Amino acid sequence: MSGPGEPAPRLADLTTLRLGGPARRLVTATTEADLVAAVAGADAAGEPVLVLGGGSNLVVADEGFAGTVVRVATRGVTADTDGTDDDPTCGGVLVTVAAGEDWDALVALAVERGWVGLEALAGIPGAVGATPIQNVGAYGQEVAQTIARVRVYDRHDRAVRTVAAADCGFGYRDSRFKRERHDDAGSRHVVLDVTFQLTRGELSAPVGYAELARTLGVEVGARAPLAQVRDAVLGLRRGKGMVLDPADHDTWSAGSFFTNPVLPAADLPAGAPAWPDPDSPGGERVKTSAAWLIQHAGFERGHGSGPARLSTKHTLALTNRGGAGTADLLALAREVRDGVRDAFGVSLVPEPVLVGCSL
Repeated sequence: MSGPGEPAPRLADLTTLRLGGPARRLVTATTEADLVAAVAGADAAGEPVLVLGGGSNLVVADEGFAGTVVRVATRGVTADTDGTDDDPTCGGVLVTVAAGEDWDALVALAVERGWVGLEALAGIPGAVGATPIQNVGAYGQEVAQTIARVRVYDRHDRAVRTVAAADCGFGYRDSRFKRERHDDAGSRHVVLDVTFQLTRGELSAPVGYAELARTLGVEVGARAPLAQVRDAVLGLRRGKGMVLDPADHDTWSAGSFFTNPVLPAADLPAGAPAWPDPDSPGGERVKTSAAWLIQHAGFERGHGSGPARLSTKHTLALTNRGGAGTADLLALAREVRDGVRDAFGVSLVPEPVLVGCSL
């Protein structure tokens, strides 16, 4: 960890949207002790804190952040396996991963080692520590399905705690780590490491997403070789501009900007797709597609005339075409949100964390 703090670059240099003004101070934490010390020290001094991983789920104001940015750069992957050398697919594996590890690199490692349960989450940018906060999910998988426990620094109690999966409060793109705030600028909990409980084998978890199943040439609920699932997901994500590429402005985004709405089944717009809401077993509420709502409200791919526009590959991604400011992006977000509300009476909710700004 740096001593007095490194000269802080613009947060635009640390986020996938390439947006955000300067921070007052930047500290890079390479060990767990450094991470806890940096956050605890800033809290004790009454300094606002922004904990930054891969910067893939942040929208930071043009004015920047008037506090300490703690960049998580911790490393380490430890596997505790069951089974025998004669039958390596027997049993399972508990994999504990430092918060600063790259998420997509972890997925690649899991596929290489035959750890089953993360393969459909390939290509998602960001750090491992962010995944339980948002309950990251894609193509029929969520991290909540495989997380065994999360170790955190509790800023309120000033203590390191281990939170079992059952106590994480996971929901659709949600968790207690996202909901419980320490102050206006940050979560109560700073993730230190995440332990995943994975099975072992050559085939994936059951494929639960129709588009992925079609791409693989299997039925929904079937299994496929791990590497094939990962490759298929990466191909699908690239086609939607959801795999980072510095040369492709469609990837200068925070991924899906709005979450898929969950609403009463009676309020589902005519023709809109719907899926069961697992938190509503009686079927009173359903999940629908934010991308469908955006497009059918009149916003096509590439919509916009300024430096912030919808992706030319996917209507759910708001992108920086180069030279945009956060104000430009938020103006586009408001236009899309209000257009969907006017057309369908559905209010879209942003997925990324907004720092120093709002819709």
